[in-house]
Amino acid sequence: MKKILFKGCGTAIATPFDENGVNLKEFERLLENQIQNKVDSIIVCGTTGEASTMTLQEKLSTIQTAVKISNGRIPIIAGTGGNNTKQVIEYSKEVEKLGVDGLLIVTPYYNKCTQNGLIEHYKMIAKNITLPIILYSVPGRTGVNIEPKTCLALSKIENIVAIKEASGNLSQVAEIAHLCGDNLSIYSGNDDQVLPILSLGGIGVISVLSNVMPEYTHTMVQKFLDGYIDIATKMQLDAIPLIKALFSEVNPIPVKAGLNLLGYNYGIPRLPLTKMTEEKESILKNELLNLMQK
Repeated sequence: MKKILFKGCGTAIATPFDENGVNLKEFERLLENQIQNKVDSIIVCGTTGEASTMTLQEKLSTIQTAVKISNGRIPIIAGTGGNNTKQVIEYSKEVEKLGVDGLLIVTPYYNKCTQNGLIEHYKMIAKNITLPIILYSVPGRTGVNIEPKTCLALSKIENIVAIKEASGNLSQVAEIAHLCGDNLSIYSGNDDQVLPILSLGGIGVISVLSNVMPEYTHTMVQKFLDGYIDIATKMQLDAIPLIKALFSEVNPIPVKAGLNLLGYNYGIPRLPLTKMTEEKESILKNELLNLMQK
């Protein structure tokens, strides 16, 4: 059986920016809060972390900060995906030196390779690094889906250990679980599908929701894994209005607004993303308060 990086709730953590770049002090504050509130892993510099608008040095310093603050308490996983295989390998090697526990590697975007291209892309990356890799399939953002048979081929590579599945297609998730078994762990990439994916054999979620509700999200997953299905189901359904608000604009626009509402100085996203509209922020605030009171 392959290495399991974590079971439970991994937070796809947002990155705070100010006029000087990344606000590492505020990032440290949120990281510590996440760990104290029982999240099982932190995923740095992914989609929610706005890696696409960060410089290489900003990304490296942010990842290094996460490793330092965790200090081995929970796994730190770094997003190193891209659409240039050679650059992904070079960047992943740099990140490997920082002491992270694994890598989250999204499918190439824009150039939209074939399924065979995906296999060759990930095979080449895995060959050149030693860290465990989580595949990331999010076709709504990249235009590329990792099909179940492709997952099967990639699951045979020793250090490809899991997939973050954000296709929204539960039939596809079931097929991946059927084909790959223990050779490929499955994490939900959608907060509104955590329990359905756990019911198909998934082992956790890489979550946006847990930025603002860390202990709640951890507990929801843990209750399911411990066999308290009714409690976990109620928690999933109770969270739906807040999850909907967190995705009412492009992620991470709403979650950064949510963190600001909670008293963090998280600023606004970098262009081309913009500040959340007042109307939608008002809805987000109400739903956040509603769930916090349950």
